[in-house]
Amino acid sequence: MSFDDGKKILTGGNTAATDYFKAKTTDQLTAAFRPVIDKSMSEVGVTRQYQALVGKFDTIPFAKTQSFDLDNYVTGKALDGLFHVVGEQEKLIRTNPAARTTVLLQEVFAKK
Repeated sequence: MSFDDGKKILTGGNTAATDYFKAKTTDQLTAAFRPVIDKSMSEVGVTRQYQALVGKFDTIPFAKTQSFDLDNYVTGKALDGLFHVVGEQEKLIRTNPAARTTVLLQEVFAKK
């Protein structure tokens, strides 16, 4: 993180830090989450059921086959949810002094 990045986070909007981390970590988090999601969806049968549904859809005359990666979609939505929650917490810290529960948070955001 550069000094300029830190300054933008400190003086930015209510989700500036979350936006920065989303931009910088999404690829690595996707790589970490994807195998766990693939395994979980396979274990509970979601992948099998989805493939069966697509198989039935493909038998409909004139239906255009859809290319859709369900595991990739779920991984993306999981990360969207993660960053949403982090962003909500960041907003709370930035707007509510009582949410600044550490000395560092108090010091940083008191000066804003």
